[in-house]
Amino acid sequence: MTEKIRLLAHFEDVELAAEGVDALDTMGITNQDIEVVSGAPISPAMLGRHHAHTNVPRYALGGAILGGFIGFFLAFISPNLYKVYVGGKPLSPGGPSIIIMFEMIMLFMLISTFIGVFLESGFPSYEKKEYVPEISDGKIALVFDVEPSSQTKIEQALQNAGADFIRIVERQQP
Repeated sequence: MTEKIRLLAHFEDVELAAEGVDALDTMGITNQDIEVVSGAPISPAMLGRHHAHTNVPRYALGGAILGGFIGFFLAFISPNLYKVYVGGKPLSPGGPSIIIMFEMIMLFMLISTFIGVFLESGFPSYEKKEYVPEISDGKIALVFDVEPSSQTKIEQALQNAGADFIRIVERQQP
């Protein structure tokens, strides 16, 4: 089995890059196999791609549920473990108990969301990345793997889509 070649296609603007993504899609390269390298954030919709799947909402929901349990414990269970009656007031008054539960839900949801974003982004990444100096000037690059037998066909399709240049790229530290 032959080893795949890593290609980098360089585009002037977003519209041409979107056409390049469409050309790669017609050649059988899926969106998951294409990396978009740009100096500015580009949403997947701008390139005609599907929105990336993330588990961050699940992390946030898990943190909110954990915070709800901890808030319930602090507001209702803890006062009954160490009973201190003050001025005839109930051990767990309604308003302050709701505030404690709300704050614990928000605190744990924010912490778990931060951890989720940290884990989902793969930060820090110690592997070598593709670096193209032109990206700093506002250009866009598509990086993908192809079989050596289909390299010329894909290069021609990307040239027709408006690629400035296409080259074989090796991973390097920027």
